[in-house]
Amino acid sequence: MNTVQSDRFATQVLDWFDEHGRKHLPWQQNPTPYRVWVSEIMLQQTQVATAIPYYEKFMHRFSDVHSLASAPLDDVLAHWSGLGYYARARNLHRCAIRVVEEHNGVLPTTLDGLQDLPGIGRSTAGAILSLASGQHQPILDGNVKRVLARCFAVDGWPGKKPVLDKLWALSEQVTPAKRTGPFNQAMMDLGATLCTRTKPLCTQCPLAMQCKANKTASQLDYPGKKPKKVIPVRATRMLVLRNAKDDILMLQRPPTGIWGGLWSLPELGDVPLEEWLEAARLKAVSDVDNIARFRHTFSHYHLDIDVFALQVKAGKADMVLEADRYVWYDGAELPGGVAAPIAKILSLL
Repeated sequence: MNTVQSDRFATQVLDWFDEHGRKHLPWQQNPTPYRVWVSEIMLQQTQVATAIPYYEKFMHRFSDVHSLASAPLDDVLAHWSGLGYYARARNLHRCAIRVVEEHNGVLPTTLDGLQDLPGIGRSTAGAILSLASGQHQPILDGNVKRVLARCFAVDGWPGKKPVLDKLWALSEQVTPAKRTGPFNQAMMDLGATLCTRTKPLCTQCPLAMQCKANKTASQLDYPGKKPKKVIPVRATRMLVLRNAKDDILMLQRPPTGIWGGLWSLPELGDVPLEEWLEAARLKAVSDVDNIARFRHTFSHYHLDIDVFALQVKAGKADMVLEADRYVWYDGAELPGGVAAPIAKILSLL
C-alpha cells in the first residue's frame, strides 16, 4: 500500500467519523490518560453498552489513580462484580499501585513505559497515548483487526504471530500522523457498529468500495477463525449452608485462580459431605436438598455446578474454619465482589 492509498483510507475513515462516529461516551469526556486507561481495560472483554454503567460507577468511586491505588482490592472487585474476567480488575489495582509508587501517580507517556505495567499490552498502550494525548500510535483491538482483515483480505487467525504481524503492519500504514486519536476511535467504532462479526452493514461503510472481502462477498471469512478444540467439562458441588439465623456461609476465594478474591460458596470437592462438615465444626440439622444444577462456561472450559442446601448448627460463637475467609452472610452487602454464578445462586434463594 502506497502513501496515497494510506492517506485515502484515513480520510475516508475520518470523514465517516466526523458525521457518524461516537463522541459522547463517558470516557470521551475529559479524556485523561487515567480515564482512557480504565475504559480500555473494561472494553477488552465487554461491549460498550454493558461497560458504561460500570465505568461511571467505577469512576465515581475511584476518580484518579491515587484513589484506586489506596483502595482495598475487595472494594475494587466489588465495583467490578458482574463484568467478568476479574484478572482485569486485579491488574488495574496492581497497575495503579505501581504508577503511584514508581511514577509519582502519573501514567507513563511512552509505549514501552505503559507496556511495562500489568495488564497493558501494545494496543491498549497505543489507545491511551493516542486518545488521551494525541500521540501517533496505532492500535489493534478486536474491532480493528476485523476491519483490516476484511478490507485487505488477510487470511488466517490473528492469534498466529505471522497474521498478527501483518495486521499490525497494516495498522501502522493506515494510521495518520494527524488526528490519530479520532482515527483510532473511528476504527473501533467501525468495527463495533458496521463491520460487525455477523451481518456487517457494508452499504453504510466508508471503506466498502475498496474492501476486498466486500467485493467477493466473503466478509464472514475474515478474520480467520480460531482452530476449534474440544472444551473440557468440569464439575463442582457447592453448598448453601444456613445457620439458625438463616444466614448463609460464604468464603472469600484465594487472590489468584478462578474468581480470585471474590466471595463464593463452599465447595465439596471429592470430600464426602459428612467429613467436610466435621472438619468445619458444623453439624447438619436438616436433610440435604439439591436445589439447583446449571452450567457456567468460561473461555477455556465448562463448569457444571450442583447446588446442595441444608441447615447446620455451628460450634461456639458460630466460628467455622478460618474466620478471616469465612463469614455468615445475612443478605447485606458483602465486602467485595461476587462471581456471576454465585450471584445467580443467591438470587434463587
